[in-house]
Amino acid sequence: MADTAAKSRSLKRPATPSNTRKLKKPGFFNAKSGFDMPFFVIVLVLVVVGLIVMFSASYPSAYYYKGNSYAYFLPQLRSVIIGIGAMIVVSFVDYRQLRRFAYMVFAISVVLLIAVLIVPSEGDVKRWMTIGIQFQPSEIAKFATILILACWTSTHSESMDKFKEGVLLPGVFVAVTCALLMLEPHYSCIAIILILTMVMLFLSGVKGIYFIVGIGAVAALFAILYSTGALAGYLEKKFSGWGTALTYINDDQWQNQTWQTRNSLYAIGSGGLLGLGPGQSRQKHLFLPEPQNDFIFAIVCEELGFIGALVILLAFAYLVYRGIRVCMRAPDIFGRLLGTGLCAQIGLQVILNVLVITDCLPNTGISFPFFSYGGTSMIMLLMQMGVVLSITRSARAEKM
Repeated sequence: MADTAAKSRSLKRPATPSNTRKLKKPGFFNAKSGFDMPFFVIVLVLVVVGLIVMFSASYPSAYYYKGNSYAYFLPQLRSVIIGIGAMIVVSFVDYRQLRRFAYMVFAISVVLLIAVLIVPSEGDVKRWMTIGIQFQPSEIAKFATILILACWTSTHSESMDKFKEGVLLPGVFVAVTCALLMLEPHYSCIAIILILTMVMLFLSGVKGIYFIVGIGAVAALFAILYSTGALAGYLEKKFSGWGTALTYINDDQWQNQTWQTRNSLYAIGSGGLLGLGPGQSRQKHLFLPEPQNDFIFAIVCEELGFIGALVILLAFAYLVYRGIRVCMRAPDIFGRLLGTGLCAQIGLQVILNVLVITDCLPNTGISFPFFSYGGTSMIMLLMQMGVVLSITRSARAEKM
C-alpha cells in the first residue's frame, strides 16, 4: 500500500499519446511558445513594489550611518536591473541544459561554501565573501540543492521508493551542504534546504516512513549537538528571548537580544488596518535595526497596514500557485520537479520570514524575497524565476 501511495503522488504522467512521444533533443536556446505572461508580470510587480518599499525603509539608516539616503537603494536598483536582464535571458535557455551542469553547479556551491569559511570576516558569522563583488554563497547553495535533487530524482524516478536511491544517496548532497552551512553558521538556510528537500523527495515518490525517520534523526542530531554544547554561542543567542519580546524583563542583555523583534512588533501593531501611509513609518527612524533587511515586512505592515500586507502576501501566494501549476505541465519529470522546487522556495521564505518578524520563530536571518536588501539574493531569485519561465515555455501552458 505504501508503494501505491508513493506512486500516486509521483510526478510521472499517465501514459497518453501526448506525453509518451519522444522528447525533442534540447537545444541550448528554447523560444517555442511565449513564456507565461501572468507569472512574469507578477514577478515584476513584486520586484518594483519591493524596491519602493526598500527605499522607504532604508533611507533614514542610510543617511544616518552612511551620509547618503540612497546608499542602499542604488545598489539594490543595480541588482534589480541585472537580475531582470538575467531573468529574461535565462528564460530563453532550454531548462533541460541545466541537467547537464547540475553536478558542476553543486560542486561550485560546495567550493564557495568552503571558501567563505576561510576568508576573513567580521562578526560572529562567515556568510559573505568578495570576488570582485560581495555575495553570499548560501544563496547559490539553495539553487544548487534544488537543481541536484531535481536531476537525481528524475534520473532515478523508477527507484525513488527504495531507501538507497530515494533517501541515502540524495541525502549525501544535502548533508554536505548543511554541514558547511552549520560552520558559518547559517541555520535559517539549513532549515529552508531541509524543508525543500522533504518537499521534493515527497513529490518524487519517497515512502512516508522515511520522512518520519529522517525528521526524528535530524531532531536527535540537533538535540545531541545542543546538549553537548556544540551549538552553544550563536544559536543559543538566537534562541534566547524568543517568544518574550513583549514581556518586560529587567535585564540589559535580554533587552538587547529582543530589541529588533520587539520594535518589529511595535511596527506591525502601529500599522493597524490601513497603515500610517507610504513612507510614514516611525520605527524605521533608527528604532528598528536594519529595517531594509530581514525585517522589512514589518515596515510594510506599518506603512500599508493589514490590508496592504495581505495584498502583498496574496500576490506571493498567486506567484507560487501559478508557477507550480504551470511547471507541472512540463514535458519531463526534471522540469516539473525543478520548477516546483524553485517556486516552493519563494513561498517557504515568505512564510518563515513572517513567522520570524512576529516572534513565532527565533530571529535567525531569513530574507523576504524581492523586498529585503541584498544583491546576491535578488539576482539569484530573479535568475531562478527565469528558469521557471523557461519551463513554462516548454509546458505550453494554457490560459488559466
